[in-house]
Amino acid sequence: MASIKDIGKLFVFVIGGLVAIIVGSFMIRGTMHMWDNKDDEKRRMGNKD
Repeated sequence: MASIKDIGKLFVFVIGGLVAIIVGSFMIRGTMHMWDNKDDEKRRMGNKD
């Protein structure tokens, strides 16, 4: 049977992986929104002129 230390290490590893995936997905979404906003601003400026 695994010791409590081994179970704790596995638990921390799994939680750390989930946090890294969630943070990474938000970062990717943020950069995609930044690129989208640049295009939207160009379109808005073009429509106003």
